[in-house]
Amino acid sequence: MIIQALESQKEIVFYITQTTIDGIYPNYYPMGAVQFFKSYHKEESILHDIQKGYVYLVKIEDSFVGTVTIKENEICRLFVLPQHQKNGYGKQLIEFAEETIGNNYSSILLDASLPAKKIYQKRGYKEVEYHQLLTENGDFLCYDVMKKELHKNETMLNYDGKIFVPQINSKNGEVDSQTIFEYHQSGTDFSADYMGGDIKKGYMVGTVSLNGELDFYYQHLNQNNEIRIGKCHSIPKINAQGKIELYENWTWLNGDCSSGESVVIEQ
Repeated sequence: MIIQALESQKEIVFYITQTTIDGIYPNYYPMGAVQFFKSYHKEESILHDIQKGYVYLVKIEDSFVGTVTIKENEICRLFVLPQHQKNGYGKQLIEFAEETIGNNYSSILLDASLPAKKIYQKRGYKEVEYHQLLTENGDFLCYDVMKKELHKNETMLNYDGKIFVPQINSKNGEVDSQTIFEYHQSGTDFSADYMGGDIKKGYMVGTVSLNGELDFYYQHLNQNNEIRIGKCHSIPKINAQGKIELYENWTWLNGDCSSGESVVIEQ
């Protein structure tokens, strides 16, 4: 769950920021640059941004694990605690920030540190400026300003009411060309029902990003009366016939927990 930070939570935001810098940045930057980052994200700056309504936190049960600051069309101070990284919280914050900015702007700006640059590149951000700062002890801090054009009318797809059928699936998958998927969408909320072939009944639930990519969990009952559960990331492409093709990477969350790839096509 993502919530707007309160003034009383400035120490939480400060802790997440400083702990992440201490845990991750020394692997990429000299210590002078690390100290610059730590002094730049001081409590006074965080409090100012909270008072402006710019700061958000990711809350998991009773713990706060990540934060992001959104200033107009700029994503700033996006950090996830090291022990909670690679669990999707960073992606959740990025998508939240992109959606928030996309409501009022046609592009997004951010300063990309070395640890995060590749992540932003994969999401369509391009380098527009390069900066090199000399820190107090003689170390250099290097970073890129990156920009992403949203073009929502061109890239945002609506899946509501569309029917999809698998064309290709890995051998460890269970859906095939006899399986029919009916997709539903409301805003960025996504769900689907599917059945046929080896599937008695299945259901998917997740989200749609600004560029039409899908992230969802799926579960179904197969013909052996086994309940199978998994997660999937789907990337859309429009084919020559104007139909949506979804290129999927999925992983079982029970059974052998193996992964696979599939392609489903709009009918």
